[in-house]
Amino acid sequence: MSKQLRALVVAGGISQAALIEELKSQGIYTILADKNPKAYAVPFADAFYPVSTLDIEAIKQLAIDEKVDMVLTACADQVLLVVAKVSEELGLPCYIDYKTAVLVSDKQYMKAIFEQNGIPTAKHVIMAEMDEEKIKAFEYPLIVKPVDCYSSRGVRRVENIEELKAAFIDAVNLSRTKTAIVEEFCEGIELTVDIYVEDGKAHVLTTSVSDKIADKDRFVIYRTKNPAPISEEIAKKVEVACQQIADAFGIKNSPMLVQLITNGKRIDVLEFCARTGGCIKYQLIKKASGFDVVKAVADLTLGKKPHVGQLASESKYIVNTFLYCAPGVFDRVEGLEKLKEDKVITEYSVFAHKGRKFTEITCSGDRVCSFTIQGDNVEDLNKKSEFALKNITVIDQDGNDILRRDLVTEVEF
Repeated sequence: MSKQLRALVVAGGISQAALIEELKSQGIYTILADKNPKAYAVPFADAFYPVSTLDIEAIKQLAIDEKVDMVLTACADQVLLVVAKVSEELGLPCYIDYKTAVLVSDKQYMKAIFEQNGIPTAKHVIMAEMDEEKIKAFEYPLIVKPVDCYSSRGVRRVENIEELKAAFIDAVNLSRTKTAIVEEFCEGIELTVDIYVEDGKAHVLTTSVSDKIADKDRFVIYRTKNPAPISEEIAKKVEVACQQIADAFGIKNSPMLVQLITNGKRIDVLEFCARTGGCIKYQLIKKASGFDVVKAVADLTLGKKPHVGQLASESKYIVNTFLYCAPGVFDRVEGLEKLKEDKVITEYSVFAHKGRKFTEITCSGDRVCSFTIQGDNVEDLNKKSEFALKNITVIDQDGNDILRRDLVTEVEF
């Protein structure tokens, strides 16, 4: 009888829960590490340890103690860095080596390689301390962000030097390396491109666009729409840029996420990482392309060879809507299961745990829940969205409905 394989999954989000389910479907014993004992994926794993996902030595020791055959994660770039480091030191399989993981997880290295390889990107500078001389030729508005954070934490749009100085301090304080990037704001629509690189060939799986909460300086997503409304000319430029990135970073077999801006004529790459989109993006990708990126991560780690075949979408339009709430202590969400039974929505997820205290909305980590709608025309999408919003309630500990319906606008493509 062969020995049962053991996997250590690092980070306990919804995408890691999907990874755990995939591993268990292949007969693998799963161990989850996350600092939060109430993390979403905790109930899915065979065993759980409250260990920080960014503590390399602690993750390494846990891997040794549990005698695991692999350490892996999904949809988390900073965690991927830890996974690659631990896997390399312990001689365990990983689809990306540590050196490459460093390059794709730190915007400082990333931007330098973009410039060296002619990959279009915004004018920028990276600093540990504010130096006005370095940005004197820049035109406002500017974007400030930590070089090594995710979930839009610390990303701010600024209109003048006073706002820049304040945002820069916040970004540096959030950065693990205490550095921030300042770049010119590019006008246009922001595209998120999910890719799978197979034998060095970058296959575009989905190109989506996000709607963000109306806020002049923050970038909190409340909706992701597929497909993005772009011309064939821009789609081709996106494909070329994605291949350039895969080539420049030596990525051979890996999921890849590229974020860029287009004004309809040109594109500017903002950043990328060697993972798929976070949260429930893996669901959208599978629905829109037929390719399972979470399964691909598991298979790559197990030495199997994922193959991108003919891509096909379940419907013309696929929309993920993320819901937020007013300040309060979360108790439960009602209405989602009935909406799915009635086929108004096709998927839903609840991210918040009972007792979580919500204050202001600052990043995507403040999401309460989500739902997916699909259809072949925009009118149908809006009918479903409107009906869903009327029939979903987010209840706080005092029995009040604290759902912020006002943040969700009409669906447009």
